[in-house]
Amino acid sequence: MSSPDPQVRAARNKSTSPPPRGPVVAVTGAASGVGALLTERLAASEEVKQVVAIDERRGECAEAEWHILDVRDPAIADRLRGADVVVHLALDLDLETDAAARTAYNVRGTQTVLTAAAAAGVHRVVLCTSTMVYGALPDNELPLAEDAELRATAEATGVGDLLEIERLARRAPRAHPGLNVTVVRPAVLVGGTDTALTRYFESPRLLVVAGSRPAWQFCHVDDLCSALEYAVLEKVDGELAVGCDGWLEQEEVEELSGIRRMELPSAVALGAAARLHRIGLTPSPAGDLAYTMYPWVISGSRLHDAGWRPAYTNEEVLAQLLDEVSGRHTVAGRRLGRKDATAAGAAGATVALLGAAAVVRRARKARRRI
Repeated sequence: MSSPDPQVRAARNKSTSPPPRGPVVAVTGAASGVGALLTERLAASEEVKQVVAIDERRGECAEAEWHILDVRDPAIADRLRGADVVVHLALDLDLETDAAARTAYNVRGTQTVLTAAAAAGVHRVVLCTSTMVYGALPDNELPLAEDAELRATAEATGVGDLLEIERLARRAPRAHPGLNVTVVRPAVLVGGTDTALTRYFESPRLLVVAGSRPAWQFCHVDDLCSALEYAVLEKVDGELAVGCDGWLEQEEVEELSGIRRMELPSAVALGAAARLHRIGLTPSPAGDLAYTMYPWVISGSRLHDAGWRPAYTNEEVLAQLLDEVSGRHTVAGRRLGRKDATAAGAAGATVALLGAAAVVRRARKARRRI
């Protein structure tokens, strides 16, 4: 009797093999961005039993079990029953969203997910914030330790929301005994993202505030997803920073990008940024500038100690970022005249400040001629 066809034999073996013994993982914000990438990654992992995807619309991962609802809906507790781990990625950090509405969504959503996870018997929740919560300050060490004090303020876009999420993460285990919370903090995230910091590189000139000491550390979205997977599989826990090894000085960024600098005095830069944001000309408040002025680089030692390594270098991620933003900027003065163009494209406060600097220079020349 002839042996069965190899493909038939493989199919039989697959049908009789035991199901994966890994965790059931629920992902919020699973239809787009980092959530969609992580959902695909976990669904393909042999270490994950099942992925439950939650969003306000259905995503493309056919292997996941989809539930369509708002994360602020208490009914989410029913969708989380049977899950071992929840990764909460349903955050709104869009520069164009009304700040009050954004905060209401981010904070209420996180509160609801934490409470629902505890009620559903989930034992671990993974939250994602940013290394921005450490704050960009002139006396920051290079690099900062992961357990360094969170000294950021709510003056930069979305950072107030992230700080409140960090507070919720610290309080959750006390409010819900048995619930473990892991917080993952990526550096400047690159890979289909749009933030005040990625827009910095859409400017025809890189704004440098006189006397400042910038240091740039990036994080590729693929590296963030692999770090989140480490947290899901409990290979590491606690408060984790994720990003490329080391950092780039401002001079290295300028050399690699080929974009020349525009240097302004601190008073001019911060004052102009505040005024232009106040009148609605730019989406970025003055607080965003601190993150282009002072270092906020993190060591990432906890992930490294667990065996995790980034797949990308700062140089590689910067190159990808420059490729993504290529062609988005126009002449700075033209953008300043159109609110929508400024908001949708290059450099936020940086482009506006270049225009402000031009106005200052013209005023000075006019005074000299009098």
